[in-house]
Amino acid sequence: MNILRAKVLGYCMGVRRAMETAEECLSKYNDKKVFTFGPLIHNKEALLPLEKKGLGIIEEKDIESIDEKNPPVVIIRAHGISPFILEKLQKKNCLIVDATCPLVVANQKKAASYAKEGYQVILAGDKNHGEVVGIAGFAEYEKSGSCFLVENEADALKLIENSSENQIDINEGKLIFLCQTTFSSKEFDKIATVLQNAKPDTVILKTICNATNQRQEALLDLCKQVDGVIVVGGKNSANTQRLYLSAKANCENACHIENASEIPESFFKLEKIGITAGASTPDEVIEDVEKVLGAKG
Repeated sequence: MNILRAKVLGYCMGVRRAMETAEECLSKYNDKKVFTFGPLIHNKEALLPLEKKGLGIIEEKDIESIDEKNPPVVIIRAHGISPFILEKLQKKNCLIVDATCPLVVANQKKAASYAKEGYQVILAGDKNHGEVVGIAGFAEYEKSGSCFLVENEADALKLIENSSENQIDINEGKLIFLCQTTFSSKEFDKIATVLQNAKPDTVILKTICNATNQRQEALLDLCKQVDGVIVVGGKNSANTQRLYLSAKANCENACHIENASEIPESFFKLEKIGITAGASTPDEVIEDVEKVLGAKG
């Protein structure tokens, strides 16, 4: 069996920084409870060691019960949070440690800045994803700020066709379009075309992280060289899911696993196997998958 890795795979800069921040906080604040607001990253395998060291998770519903006299350390994950949530944490005297990815911070600032100038923000991404909720919050935090979420071309068409119902001003209002940093480049272009056809002066900002594009390009190159592709990463990771969909569309055999124990038996019979991994997949998990394939193949 010949095993090939994609040229770009695994941890991105933002995730690695968030993981290192969590390790530092657990060591530095060992006399306090340390939480992340929502899961630090979308990868259960990577979070287990941190959980064993005492890292917990809180959600918005938990904030009210925080003891203001003995507040915890709260790490803002790479996806960021909305200013509304930040204010709630600050009112509870939490020690905030911000590990938001710098590229996400840039997106948040763009959304806030354009909303302040009177633009209606259209944001493409997974509607329930932490990054999207956070960026939308920055737009809505501004006085009279608005943000309209779309997940795909069909959503954009509905938004435009039912503009009065959706309370978006297509004729007189100003539009700005940006996206989740891990959004599909192809889907972004489709949505941009819809918006520009409806309103040619729409400001288009393709705010997709280079690491996302690099992973997709490396995967397409990998698919040409192998009989099957294994995509390693959390099942609830948006960028990993997109890698899997791309692998499935461009290779006869493709699977999405979280760890080596989930490798399908059929893959051990293939001659050439490619491995790629989402941006929140630890190096050691990738290495373990490669090791198991090599041992059984």
